[in-house]
This record gives sequence, C-alpha cells and structure tokens, in this order.
Amino acid sequence: MSLLQHHSLEMTGKDVPELEEATPLIPAGTRINVTFLSSEDLTTRLEAATAVKAAGLIPVPHIAARRLTGVRELRTILAALREADVSEHVFVVGGDPQQPMGPYASALDVIRTGLLPEYGVREVSISGYPEGHPDISDEELWSALKGKVAALAQQGLGASVITQFGFDEAPIVSWIEHVRAQGIDAPIRIGVPGPAGVTRLLGFARRFGVASSAGIVKKYGFSLTNLIGSAGPDRLIGALTDAVDPARHGEVLLHFYTFGGVAATARWIREYTTAPATPRRRHTFTTR
Repeated sequence: MSLLQHHSLEMTGKDVPELEEATPLIPAGTRINVTFLSSEDLTTRLEAATAVKAAGLIPVPHIAARRLTGVRELRTILAALREADVSEHVFVVGGDPQQPMGPYASALDVIRTGLLPEYGVREVSISGYPEGHPDISDEELWSALKGKVAALAQQGLGASVITQFGFDEAPIVSWIEHVRAQGIDAPIRIGVPGPAGVTRLLGFARRFGVASSAGIVKKYGFSLTNLIGSAGPDRLIGALTDAVDPARHGEVLLHFYTFGGVAATARWIREYTTAPATPRRRHTFTTR
C-alpha cells in the first residue's frame, strides 16, 4: 500500500469555503481533521465537521484536553458531535495552554473519563512526536503513548496515531520502529507539511520546535538566503516511501498539515499522484 493511499488532511472551522473548493480533488472517504482552535467556538467547529460529512468525507473533530473547563464542557462537546452525527472518529490532544483550563492536563485524562464511547465515539486518534516535544521529556511521551493505546483498548475503542509534522525521514522512521517495538500496532499517520511559502514553513517549524532550519533547507532544497517561493513535501514523501517497509513498520499513511491552504494541498496531492514517474519519484501513488 502506498503512503499516500488513504491519506488525511487538516482544516480549521474557517476553511469550509476552501473545503468546498477542494472537494472535487479529494477522494471520497478521506479523513479530514477539524482543529480545536481557541479562536473558534463549538458552533464553528461543528459546522466544519458537518460540511466535511456532507462532502462525502470523514470528519475527525479535535478535542483539546487542556482547553476544557470541566466534565460539563466535555459532555457538551461530545453530545453536540453525536447530535450532528460526527462523533464516530475524534482526535484527542493535550492542547497548547501551559496551564490546563480545567481538570484535564492531558489527552489521557480525557480518554480515562470513559465518556467517549458513551457518546458514539468508535475510534480515537492520538498524538505522536518523532522529534520529541519542546516541553515534554521523551520518557513522558512514550509513557503517555502507551497509556493512551492501552486505555483505548480497554474501552473497546480503535486507535490511530497522528504525528507532529517533520521534514526529515530519519527520525520519523526510527520513531516508527520504536513504536512497533513497544508492541503498538495501531495505524500511524505521519504528519507532513503541505505545500506552503518557505517563510511560512520555517515559521511553523520554529513555533513547534520541529527540526532545524538547516535540516529543512537540506530536505526541501531551497536557500536560507532566498526565502521567496513555496515548497512541497516531494522529497520527504519520496524518502519515506523508500524507507518504510509495511512488513516491518506496519500500516503507515500520511497526514497533511495544510499550512498553505486546504485547496492548495489537495491540488498538490492530485498533481503529485498523477504526474509521470521521475528518478526521484520511483513509486506510483494511487488514492482511494
């Protein structure tokens, strides 16, 4: 199976017009994650999730643990997702605030409430960090990942792992191997940055503590002295395709962070998957 088969995308509540523009380019049944931004209310996120479903795609609403004020808000969100018929798949993440706004300091805290299956959730995506996290130790990250997978299994819920975006295949592949060595066989969606302006890509990398500017330059082939133009993940996808072995690494797919826009990312994927093979692109990718 190619890495691009059954890929997933990310959008915000404000991206519904872009989603409508991009829908003809996105294979039916593609998973679309709807982020949990502090600047967007529940109504906005619900409207986005229902737009995804109406387009024949699979909505995956985010739930940010550290932004929840308490069990009442968690129940309100879950009830609204169930009412809108978009609760089957969710992504539970810790979230950005340094101090939790309520009793949930982590995604695991939310999962352990046991409320998710009560509201129709069947599968939960959780975070993975191939290059670590600037504020969390590696030991804590691995403990949390194993804890979340175990807690989901105990509740009869499916699990998948979505990683933070990266630019270098080496730490990603090493991390996948370590995940499998821990006995975790859940599908892994490797986060890759969709096509975007070079300056924007570097800004997101610095913000999330991902890789180094020099490493990004090496993988993406542009110059730090010339930040005009845009870059796509061609090289990274090619390198990952060469390095990932399904027999060894299990089910590994791609998740696109749409920094340059949903429509631009969908268009790039369509062009990439239909372009003639080149020496760098030795594999033929097919989408669902």
